[in-house]
Amino acid sequence: MRLKRLLAVAAAGTMATALGGIGAASAGDGLGKSGTDLAVDEIGYSKTVEHLSNTPPVGTFVGSTGSDIAFQGKYAFAGNYNGFVIYDITDPKAPTSVSQVSCPGSQNDITVSGNLLYLSTDSSRSDDSCQSTTGPLQSKESWEGIKIFDVTDKANPRYVKSVETACGSHTNSLVPAGDTDYIYVSSYGPRADYADCKPPHDLISIVEVPKANPTAASVVATPNLFPDGGNPGGTGPTGVGYSATAGCHDITAYPSRKIAAGACMGDGIIMDISDPKAPKVIERVRDTENFAFWHSATFNNKGTKVVFTDELGGGGAATCNEKIGPTRGANAIYELSKDNELTFASYYKIPRHQFDTENCVAHNGSIVPLPGRDVMVQSWYQGGTSVWDFTDSENPREIGYFERGPLNKERLVGGGTWSSYYYNGYVYSNDLVKGFDVLKLKDPSLKKAETVRLDQLNPQSQPVYPTR
Repeated sequence: MRLKRLLAVAAAGTMATALGGIGAASAGDGLGKSGTDLAVDEIGYSKTVEHLSNTPPVGTFVGSTGSDIAFQGKYAFAGNYNGFVIYDITDPKAPTSVSQVSCPGSQNDITVSGNLLYLSTDSSRSDDSCQSTTGPLQSKESWEGIKIFDVTDKANPRYVKSVETACGSHTNSLVPAGDTDYIYVSSYGPRADYADCKPPHDLISIVEVPKANPTAASVVATPNLFPDGGNPGGTGPTGVGYSATAGCHDITAYPSRKIAAGACMGDGIIMDISDPKAPKVIERVRDTENFAFWHSATFNNKGTKVVFTDELGGGGAATCNEKIGPTRGANAIYELSKDNELTFASYYKIPRHQFDTENCVAHNGSIVPLPGRDVMVQSWYQGGTSVWDFTDSENPREIGYFERGPLNKERLVGGGTWSSYYYNGYVYSNDLVKGFDVLKLKDPSLKKAETVRLDQLNPQSQPVYPTR
């Protein structure tokens, strides 16, 4: 979510408690309905998608914001502005909460690597503990950055190390290198009066983690990605305002190809990461006619395309309506050549108009592993989860969806799904308000994806799926 300090988080101590899941299959009363046909909280989905379960938030996470997800074996790790939950997803129809760790600090973006879990803190805290309170941005004593947990024992995660990073950590992306993990930390939003986040902020922070000794983790580089200052921001020829570049919002690595795609506020970039401690920008594109805020990036499986998202309105506005239109708050599909040059192909936006009281815009998603096709599942906040095909880059189309009706028809109330990812045969979605959803894709043409099994998935560190 672009608004890095949108919600205040409550102070609480580190706590891991075993909690039972509430896996309730959805009713089918919304089948075939979508968008403005849905009543408040009514569930709607296409015939190609089945809603298997919902596990609502409990304890201190009720009323807090659900965020990103990572996966390992039979576990899903779901971020929340108050910490994170580890779910056992052995039975997708009834996930169970193995532990819930209270450790407040927006936005708690999450990555897993072996026995380690990396958690992003992007709100100024009084200290680096899980008992911290809100700290002033103008104080050098305040803290933001990466927290590292040992999750060997899933029922009792152990906090082992913190690493402070400039402007905090809005998101983090894994670049694995054998016995060492490199964490690319994206952050933005500098101001002259911020103690540890002063302009210009044209960099990312790279945290090196020796996996056998994570307490030795440290920032090893802060490469300047935009020596020219990046996009200065402004208003385009069609009257669309676009963001200035002052850092990156999110980076997706494709380690097997030694490249990464960065969504950096006003710029979309491709980086050479053959030396993970010294990434180099080798391609850059802008869209001053339609894109307001470059939010995230996803490669297709072959690494021949990149889907960039535009988070128009910062995730807190109603942009999926006729007034905003089909090209703003959308995805932009770019072809990526062997020489790593980007060429724009088309836009994709969900075709289901939402109420003006529903925040809706392109957000986090991942590739469905299908040989010969480019299919993605993706979150759209209160626009729900979209399953869409961009095999024909110039003619993308939605082939399935799941969504809920508005939280409120009278006034805009923020909610909806933050992340929707395909993992080992199912789609897992973390809702800002409603908790953890599991979906099944029923389209027969997608059946082959179910044969692909991963031991671990961090969607911002893309694996190579079978191509045949």
